[in-house]
Amino acid sequence: MLTSLDIDGVIAFHGHFCPGLAFGIRAGEWAVREFGRAADEEIVAVVESDMCAVDAIQYLTGCTFGKGNFIFLDHGKNAFSFFRRSDGKNARLMSRGDLVSDLREEQNQLTHDDAEGRERIRRQMIDRIMQADFETIFSVGPAQLAMPEKARIHKSIRCDVCGELTMATRILCDPELTGGRHLCIPCRGK
Repeated sequence: MLTSLDIDGVIAFHGHFCPGLAFGIRAGEWAVREFGRAADEEIVAVVESDMCAVDAIQYLTGCTFGKGNFIFLDHGKNAFSFFRRSDGKNARLMSRGDLVSDLREEQNQLTHDDAEGRERIRRQMIDRIMQADFETIFSVGPAQLAMPEKARIHKSIRCDVCGELTMATRILCDPELTGGRHLCIPCRGK
């Protein structure tokens, strides 16, 4: 169970409290209860959107980009998969999507300058998300992808155009495409 200090920490990490963050708090709370918190790389989180919720998931689970156990797939879905390396346990949370749809409709009816009304609805959304039964917010099923590999350190190669060191797995050196030059992703597009 999360404490008010946990929630305050998530809010401080993200910068404000919003419905998306509340959504992530609920997902992160579930993940920590079911999988534990990542001291290192033993827990992996895969998020399919770059919405506010992912900050809460990072903060609460201890999964980070830097450790290689926080992976972003740009699918535009409010879905979050979790893996535990020690026993292969995995799950995918998918938003049921209708928990605050009535409030979103009400919000859309407000004029843009109705700050008081927008704040009231924002607060109602947060409260509803934070108080709802977990099963009302998410469906839970098996992960739809294999457990990600452990993070690896790759050698760096200097791009022949910009001269910057680039992870070898992100360099293209194809005789037909690059004339044998080593090109980083930005220089390929030039």
